[in-house]
Amino acid sequence: MTPAQAKATTQRPRAKPSRTPVPDEDPIKGQIRKSNENRILGAAEKVFARAGFGGATMAAIATASGLPKANLHYYFGSKEVLYRAVLARTLGDWLAPAQGIHADADPRTALEQYIRVKMALSAQRPDGSKVFANEMLHGAPVVKTILKTELRPLIVEKSAVIQGWIDAGRMAPVDATHLFFTIWAATQTYADFDVQVCAVLGRKALTAKDHARATEHVVSLLMRGCGL
Repeated sequence: MTPAQAKATTQRPRAKPSRTPVPDEDPIKGQIRKSNENRILGAAEKVFARAGFGGATMAAIATASGLPKANLHYYFGSKEVLYRAVLARTLGDWLAPAQGIHADADPRTALEQYIRVKMALSAQRPDGSKVFANEMLHGAPVVKTILKTELRPLIVEKSAVIQGWIDAGRMAPVDATHLFFTIWAATQTYADFDVQVCAVLGRKALTAKDHARATEHVVSLLMRGCGL
């Protein structure tokens, strides 16, 4: 990242609401809308990851998506709304697999599945992780409210489930809340710091075999730490 890009990443948009869904939309048009939105979000992840919010432009995102710039404004309205949508999608995809952690679940099965999904997301969507990490490094000006209103309640709930497993003797006594921090650090490093990992492994880019090796290592290490 150049000094200009580093400076640009410090500029952050104010949170703005997403576009209101179109009522009674034709199913085919709805599918086209969803496909185009996902295409734009994927392109935006790449551009924001490399240029930061300040350095990214709607023109660059349009080029990366292969869609006209007008389409980006039609679906998202502005760069600020698109940036927020990228962050919200990433966080949503990270939170979804945590739903498998519930009182009736088998501790090993639930935690292992959660870790494997997080590792898969780091391999499949590294740019989304980088955008999110950069947002955190700058104080989370856009998603701070979401962290407090969506992330915190979920982790409080799931930590209580893990503590219940511990109290019942179903797994080793670990700090249930900090276990999540450890899982996030161990899984997201393969996306956020892939350059460092590649340098140590002597790779230009991580291969599917590298990701598989990393996944088995992280799963094995954390399962042993949890006594599972």
